[in-house]
Amino acid sequence: MNKFLSVLMVAALASVSFGAMAGSHGGAMKDDKKMEECKKMDPAKADEKMKAECKKMMEAKK
Repeated sequence: MNKFLSVLMVAALASVSFGAMAGSHGGAMKDDKKMEECKKMDPAKADEKMKAECKKMMEAKK
């Protein structure tokens, strides 16, 4: 019985972990959606990677 409960708990944890990982890797934003987000972005709250991507997109638009 104890072994059954251990297997059941491991299976539940694995399914939850897999669901969380799949949800976090849902896909990248489309360029038009990303451009809108760049325009609404608060520079104080954005990380360096986002700032660099937005700057690159703005320069490519010109």
